Amino acid sequence: MRLGRVASPDGVAFVRVEGDGPDAIAHEIADHPFGDPAYTGRRWPLADLRLLAPILASKVVCVGKNYLAHAREMGGEPPEEPVIFLKPSTSIIGPRTPIVLPSEAETVHHEGELAIVIGRPCRNVPRDEAFSVVLGYTIGNDVSARDQQRQDGQWTRAKGHDSFCPIGPWIETELDPEDLEIRTEVRSASGKDWELRQHSRTSLLIHSIPKLIAWCSRAMTLLPGDIILTGTPEGVGPIVDGDEVSITIEGVGTLTNPVQAEEGALHG
Repeated sequence: MRLGRVASPDGVAFVRVEGDGPDAIAHEIADHPFGDPAYTGRRWPLADLRLLAPILASKVVCVGKNYLAHAREMGGEPPEEPVIFLKPSTSIIGPRTPIVLPSEAETVHHEGELAIVIGRPCRNVPRDEAFSVVLGYTIGNDVSARDQQRQDGQWTRAKGHDSFCPIGPWIETELDPEDLEIRTEVRSASGKDWELRQHSRTSLLIHSIPKLIAWCSRAMTLLPGDIILTGTPEGVGPIVDGDEVSITIEGVGTLTNPVQAEEGALHG
């Protein structure tokens, strides 16, 4: 099942998406997508709606250096245990919403990642029960200001700017996440072709999805809708004003966002 959130004719609504391409239909969910959703009976062509971020998380828990090749491209070896940090809820945006490059940041990178969406409140989840707390999976982009990351020595400012956590296009609830292809492509404003930047598989995660859920829930209570970004593979690189970033994960879909400079930004 694909669960989304849309701007409907009557406001914002959660929906179940059926079908593909121009024939896709959005069925309105009466309340929220957790548990056994009830439906209003209303439906619309998905093409007539605007997709929003599929969930509004209380927090986004991110995992750093969880692919060996990415850890090495960043200049080191991966940590023995997961390294986690938080993005604020205000960094979340949906498909087609611009990633805004802050005026005080000089170098901003994309980071395509598989995102876990939590389905019920949980704490101290055993690894062998980890999948039972998952609502589904979506795509995330852990946008990062590298110069601020180096300058600060910790990552909150560099990764917490408004618009630095695109997620979408929807949540896929029926998916085996353990060996999925991930592709990140970038198209410049002046180019017609997409440049492949990242190409990997979730089977190369150092710390597995059950371990990440157990690890994160050991540190904090996870609430319905919370997101865990599982880490990015190698191939991270700069994005500048006028680019488009497109991340595709097998079995989920494609998340695309334009990039624009904040007024007075140093990018271009």
